Amino acid sequence: MNFGHITWLDDNGYIKPPPMLYLILVFIARGWCVFAASLTQASDRAALVALFYPHKSDFLMALAAGFGALLVYGVIIAERKRKLTWLIPVFSRLKWLLLLLLAIDGGLLLQRLMHNQFLFTWSFGLDALFLFWSLLYLWQSKRLHHYLRDWKVE
Repeated sequence: MNFGHITWLDDNGYIKPPPMLYLILVFIARGWCVFAASLTQASDRAALVALFYPHKSDFLMALAAGFGALLVYGVIIAERKRKLTWLIPVFSRLKWLLLLLLAIDGGLLLQRLMHNQFLFTWSFGLDALFLFWSLLYLWQSKRLHHYLRDWKVE
């Protein structure tokens, strides 16, 4: 059998993280991405944050919810290095943690909608669409399922 067409294995034979997993983490941590982008703007840092998050409380809640995504990213880095074996139980339950983070993000979307008196904007629509796609991906992805079962005690 020729397995040369399988591109989701690394050089050591371990399953690489799916690119959609990284996109989901960036989506959840988009408050941190806006914060990092605002640090690069020297003239008016608050204007860039206010463009995406008009209410300060929405921005602070996005930072708090995005902190979980940063922790998940740290667990993924530990899996790639295969050093911190005490994180294996956390890694095996990563799907449930991502589901919790997406539920929190859905709650934050609902809060932002309430602050906007439930008026439709494209940013809310795109957030809801990507939230739905992310939930479908967590539910249906075979590659993510195999990836989360790849790191075991050797």
